[in-house]
This record gives sequence, C-alpha cells and structure tokens, in this order.
Amino acid sequence: METKEFLKILSNGSSVSGHEYKINDTLISTFQNYADSVYVDKLGNIIILKKGTNNHSNLKIMISAHMDEIGLMVKNIEDNGFLKFTSIGGIDPRTILGQEVIVHGNKDLFGVIGSKPPHLQEPSEVNKAIKMEDMIIDIGYSKEEVEKLINIGDPITIRRSFNSLKNNRVMGKSLDDKAGVATMYECIKELSNINHEADIYFVNTVQEEVGMRGAFTSSYKINPDIGIAIDVGFGSTPELSKSDTIEMGKGPGITIGGNIHPRLREKIVAVAKEYNIPYQFEVTPGPTGTDGRAMQITREGIPTLCLSIPLRYMHTSVEVVDMTDLKNTAKLLAFFIASISNENLEGLLCY
Repeated sequence: METKEFLKILSNGSSVSGHEYKINDTLISTFQNYADSVYVDKLGNIIILKKGTNNHSNLKIMISAHMDEIGLMVKNIEDNGFLKFTSIGGIDPRTILGQEVIVHGNKDLFGVIGSKPPHLQEPSEVNKAIKMEDMIIDIGYSKEEVEKLINIGDPITIRRSFNSLKNNRVMGKSLDDKAGVATMYECIKELSNINHEADIYFVNTVQEEVGMRGAFTSSYKINPDIGIAIDVGFGSTPELSKSDTIEMGKGPGITIGGNIHPRLREKIVAVAKEYNIPYQFEVTPGPTGTDGRAMQITREGIPTLCLSIPLRYMHTSVEVVDMTDLKNTAKLLAFFIASISNENLEGLLCY
C-alpha cells in the first residue's frame, strides 16, 4: 500500500484516546507485510518487530508514534434528545462550533454541534467565545430514540474527509500523529532494502494525548538501547514566530533540548548531512510533550531522540502536512538505524 493511501485510511478512521482498537485491524494488516512479528500488549499498543542481522547482543531500537487522536465524549443525554459532551485531549472549543460530527455509539450516528444563535444572544455574550458546556450535539432523535443507540462515554469525532492540496500537501483530522504512524510504515518499507544490525520495534502507542501512557508501558517492556519518538511540530504560518515553528517541506525537525541525548542528536544530524536529507532544528528546552518524554525516564533511563513532522493547524480537523516531509523523515530514520551497531553504540551513548 502507498503511504499516502495508508495515511488517508488512518485519518478517516476513528481512534480517540482509549478507543484506539478501532483501527487495529488496519494497522496490523498493513505493517505485517514487512514485520517479523506483530503483537498487541495489555494496554493496546501495537508493537511491530523487524529483526536485525547478526544481532548477537540483542541491540534494540524503539520507534514510536501515537495512534490515538483527540476527540469528544458523550457526557449526558438531555430530555430533548440533545447530547452534552466533553473533550478527550486538548481541544479548543472555538474550533468545533458548527462542525459535523460522528457519534460512535451502538452504530455511527451523524450529528452537528450547535449553540444559541448570535441573534438571540445577550449583548454581554456577543463578544465572548462560547464554552463547550454551552454547546450541544443534535442528531435529530428524541431522548427515547437516542438512549437506544448511544451510551454515556461514547466517543465522538469530527466528520472530516482526508484530501489532497497542492505541492504534495494533504489535510485531514488526526494527522497528529497518524502522520507519524505513516512515517513508521514508510520507514519499515525502506528498511526492507537496507541491512541493519539492531532489532527495530515500531510501536503504535495508545493514549499519548491524555498522558503518554502507551509509551511508558511499551518502553518499559521493550527496554530499548535507543528510543526515537516520531510526532508533529508546529508548521510555520505567517502569524507565528519563526523561532516557535518549523518550515513545511524542509524535512523533519530534529529536537534539541533536555529530553534529547546530545550524542545521538549529533549522530542523526551527521547521517542527514551524509545522505543529503533535509532537516531543521526544533528547540525544546524541557519535556517535549511527546512519547519521547515517557521513553527518556522509563526504567533507569533510555537515550532518546525526537523527530517532528511540520504540521499546520494542530488539534483542529484541518491539519496539514507535506508528504515529502514524511518521506524524508522515514529515510533519515532508516539510514540512522543502519548506522547503529554494537561496535559503535557504547561510544554514542557516552556523555
């Protein structure tokens, strides 16, 4: 399967934090063509192993990208059949008013997010952002009909179709971090043509958006020599400071900061230069807010890297990425993996 088509299927699917299993079959069937083994752990992480060659000392590298997405959740069914809801993960209420949604109940149900019309608002309300608790979801049913189909706690996603833009760019919901998952897929395909000594664990982690939970448990289980988180960074737009963003189409952002092992970062930069792979730096002084944070402080500590795919309009339903950035991130990962051996590992991990 082409990586872009895979990303489209993932984006159009539903995997709200805590409900990631809804895309398990897609992920497993796609990755297993290039894997030595695939298994789902007790928390729901999907772990894909691609074995290395001549790996007598059990050298392990873990690559992670989270498979969960932000979403909404049914909080109450009102007497008039409307649904009250809350958020799962970081959602700005200003981005959801008037959106079409899918309520994932006993079956998928179409609905719309509504609120009081501006014509009927009090003067004091006109210039204020509408709070989530003042919005409702209307699916057109009475309370009695709704209660047959929907339960408190059912997840809700924005109804949005993946689409192509110009210049190799695509848009859709939940590209944070399904773009990272697609990058891992592109990487494992690259590795099928490259010799690498280390065993590679590609981990589709769960519940990153609500606390990096899947990364904590999977890194504890795998206990890798090196951990690499693949996530998204803030793609530049005119109103944003250049120092807070990374440029679209100019390769992955290699994170610099306390979450990152300095010698590994130097090594991956050297690999990028050697193979003429475009890259940029993303400065994050403290925790990255990615799976990399969980990896770094698991067990006695895991030397960690973080690569960020530039993404515009993060945590909205119209996130945008450049497919060339995904491919360059995957290529950099593959060549970095090929450069790691038992012979050079100790020197790389020294401070």
